[in-house]
Amino acid sequence: MRNPSGGPRVLLRRLREIMAEPISAQDRLDRIVVLIAANMVAEVCSVYVLRADGTLELYATEGLNREAVHLTTMRSGEGLVGQIADAAQPLALSDAQTHPAFAYKPETGEEIYHGFLGVPILRAGNTLGVLVVQNRAHRTYSEEEIEAAQTTAMVVAEMIASGELQAIAQEGADIALKKPLYLQGVSLTEGVGLGHVVLHEPRVVVKNLIAENLDEEVERLEAAIRKVRASIDELIERGDVADHGEHREVLETFRMFAHDQGWLRRMREAVMTGLTAEAAVERVQSDNRARMMRQTDPYLRERLHDLDDLANRLLHQLVGQDFVSDGADLPENAIIVARSMGPAALLDYDRGRLRGIVLEEGGPASHVAIVARALGIPAVGRVENATALVEPGDAIIADGVAGEVQIRPRPDVEAAYAEKARLRAKRQEQYRALCDVAPVTRDGIAVDLQLNAGLLADLPHLEETGAHGIGLFRTEIQFMVAQQMPSTSEQQKLYRAVLDAVDGAPVVFRTLDIGGDKILPYMSAIEEENPALGWRAIRIGLDRPGLLRSQVRALLKAGSGRDIAIMLPMVATVEEFTRGREIVAREIAYLRRHGHAMPTDIAIGVMIEVPALLFQIREICALADFISVGSNDLLQFLFAADRENRQVAQRYDPLGVASLRALRLIADTARESDCRVSICGEIAGRPLEAMALLGLGFRTLSMAPSSVGPVKAMLLALDAQEVGAVIREKLDDPETGPTLRSTLAQFAERRRIPV
Repeated sequence: MRNPSGGPRVLLRRLREIMAEPISAQDRLDRIVVLIAANMVAEVCSVYVLRADGTLELYATEGLNREAVHLTTMRSGEGLVGQIADAAQPLALSDAQTHPAFAYKPETGEEIYHGFLGVPILRAGNTLGVLVVQNRAHRTYSEEEIEAAQTTAMVVAEMIASGELQAIAQEGADIALKKPLYLQGVSLTEGVGLGHVVLHEPRVVVKNLIAENLDEEVERLEAAIRKVRASIDELIERGDVADHGEHREVLETFRMFAHDQGWLRRMREAVMTGLTAEAAVERVQSDNRARMMRQTDPYLRERLHDLDDLANRLLHQLVGQDFVSDGADLPENAIIVARSMGPAALLDYDRGRLRGIVLEEGGPASHVAIVARALGIPAVGRVENATALVEPGDAIIADGVAGEVQIRPRPDVEAAYAEKARLRAKRQEQYRALCDVAPVTRDGIAVDLQLNAGLLADLPHLEETGAHGIGLFRTEIQFMVAQQMPSTSEQQKLYRAVLDAVDGAPVVFRTLDIGGDKILPYMSAIEEENPALGWRAIRIGLDRPGLLRSQVRALLKAGSGRDIAIMLPMVATVEEFTRGREIVAREIAYLRRHGHAMPTDIAIGVMIEVPALLFQIREICALADFISVGSNDLLQFLFAADRENRQVAQRYDPLGVASLRALRLIADTARESDCRVSICGEIAGRPLEAMALLGLGFRTLSMAPSSVGPVKAMLLALDAQEVGAVIREKLDDPETGPTLRSTLAQFAERRRIPV
């Protein structure tokens, strides 16, 4: 490399001196390009900064016409500079003018230059601009020179990221780093949260870029790599991955990447250009993240994500910071942004300061979504690259109603969402006014509104909403948030606390529904092609009866002197239910034999989730004390459409003819068999769908606390028998279309029923 000024290490030291000088942003940038040009023996060095509108603006140059500064612009993708910004990859040419993408800008005077080297100015994988050096000669730039330019671009990136260049931006031409972003995800929990970004896995901000002693930095890097490898090995060997909620195969992938020689070589090479170990990791990590954000192949994206996660671990090791944020130390109006998150981690955060959650992964049925709903926290999932697109402290809005996220919103957008939040709060206040109003339809039919729950934090909602009881208590949440398998006594303590809190109101405890996507962190995952259809729920309980017996014993002991209802999930055959009931009977006999006080009444029920039970529904109703429809699983199995897969999740309609005929069969058979029936899936909490359920004959609906008010407002205005007649007529008509959604919406509009 031709570097009479002393090479990249000397360049970095001089850059550090310039960054420390008390001069204007423009003067600082002008001095930087002069220094880079001299160090790289180039006639030209220019810095282009990406603006919020997507154009690149010339901010400083040595060698081109200085009058072009702040005048020359190009669209992203236009010319060589635009292509570098788009691809986030370096480009070196011995004769730039022969390249098909070359775009001549006459005001710059660059027509006399042939040799061209451009590198993206990256931070956290995001392109902030482009650094260019040019020569008159047809020059071939070496790998060492390209590496030096990329290293130098890091310093410029920090200058842009600091916001210093915003001071010299033209009016209306904000730099891209602070541009507003709109991202679409999926709703996990309804509500609107306005606040500021807190990264669940805090990004290490590398302040010290320039190394004093390269040998020491290499040793620091090597030592940190050894510690990360050892920590991963320890987690795998111990079989205990509860701290981060990762499964064994994820850690195995991390271990493989931790030994990847190409990744390690790139970091060592970055150190040798004069960077500290932290800055070298950040350099390589930013390059990987930029590639990840532009990668369309899902497998490669996932592999790059793994490298990104591993680099985060390495950075935290180098600086001695915790990998995961301290949940207790939360600023006001915090919105947590994370790639993924476990339910236990969410419970660690101070609920009083938390305004929302934004996740790159996780759907409505994920563990963290269930807990977020229990806590009433607005949440949006499947927001692509969310963690890479935000900076800690950024203003952010999580719209859990529409599944939208606004990052750094404009003042008018923020005001609109603030008004939306106020209107929602006002509606909730109106719904709270209905708390003591009996849920009776206009034609005099009493409806039992109950809550879905899984935490003690859910239970105060009973009084707030006026709900009659708990129609579904998800016992697995206690197992999901624990560091190890809860003992029988720990389970008993929780169940007794639940029964004490509801003060005589009915509670239906669903036995452990794990497996499938609900792998407990302290249990070994089993490789299954279709986990949703695999070894889960009652199947695990029957194959491992000790687990089910322990839970049933805890429930029976907790219910002594009170009524208790136990529901078995994922039952597919009558035989499975009878085997489950026999386990309960053996536990009852055991407790009586040992003189334990018993519940005053024990009801054993079935959750209707598997379509096979539709063809055994009469036998089930004859044997069970009650049944409850789990519409989430029932409908996804009925249509063979994974509700977590956005490609197919919207292809079926809960108000479709097939869905409603299946639900009618359940309601009619239960009534004829004199078997209590309820519905506890998500459709029970949507006013339009709940209206249809009441028309089909369901009289007990269990839902999230936030849904009670809207559903009660609907039913108070409803004639249930009238809508029932409309539905049955349509379901019996072979000419009826695929769905009754528009029919029911029009019915509600004509009758002024709020849905």
